[in-house]
Amino acid sequence: MAFKAVERGNKFTDNYRVYIEGPSGACSLWHDIPLYSDKENNIFNMVVEIPRWSNAKMEMSTKGKLNYIKQDEKKGKLRFVGNVFPHHGYIWNYGAFPQTWEDPKHKDEHTGAMGDNDPLDVCEIGDTVHPIGSVIQVKVLGVMAMLDEGETDWKVLVIDVNDPLANEMNDVEDIERLKPGLLKATYEWFVLYKIPDGKPKNSFAFNGEAKNKAFALSVISQTSEQWRKLVMSETDSGGLNGASVSVEGSPFLITQEEANREVESSEAHGPSSDPPSSLNKWHYIS
Repeated sequence: MAFKAVERGNKFTDNYRVYIEGPSGACSLWHDIPLYSDKENNIFNMVVEIPRWSNAKMEMSTKGKLNYIKQDEKKGKLRFVGNVFPHHGYIWNYGAFPQTWEDPKHKDEHTGAMGDNDPLDVCEIGDTVHPIGSVIQVKVLGVMAMLDEGETDWKVLVIDVNDPLANEMNDVEDIERLKPGLLKATYEWFVLYKIPDGKPKNSFAFNGEAKNKAFALSVISQTSEQWRKLVMSETDSGGLNGASVSVEGSPFLITQEEANREVESSEAHGPSSDPPSSLNKWHYIS
């Protein structure tokens, strides 16, 4: 199934949106893109929110209709991630698994913390830099358990099935074997990335250890079931937007025409604004 990103508004402004079109038209990035591309072989669809090397904190809008990608804001300002030496921006293609949800009312048995109320976060470690809104097929290799302000925030480690190393990478130990230093850099990046904004270091369960593929698959299965309960209104949505064009039996189902109108009513795509010059700065943290 082919999906195409549709940009609207002006990049690096608060009106910027990236919607998605499926074979029949506009659809939800969160609810209409299948989690599995090939369930028998554990091949998953990943939505790319942030291309590698970039700094703009783009994310799926869980409360916006069709769950478009937008730039996150804090205190009325667009968010950009600072460069913590020696890293530049995000060090992987960063995004999410559709049709998953970390339920904020569910205490994880491993971390002892509640879910962060978002789809599962995904770090794709292949060579290609994928554009915002790309839907790519990935193999799961492992998972790390970040604790973000007291909430469980899983980071699933994956590789694009079309990457030259994909056939050689099948579990978490293959990351260190074929990309030595990347697991350590990933842990360091997540621990430090909020410090330039005046926030404390993040912490991890399992002492920062990346758990294996089997563990990651169990996390995906659990959060997929939590998502199912959300879109079937078997749990309180808390204001999250469940609108979709394809989830049969969901009380939030909308027509294809309504979905198309939602995209058409947004601001037309125009020139990007300039990102702040502060993105050229290195932050040195001991």
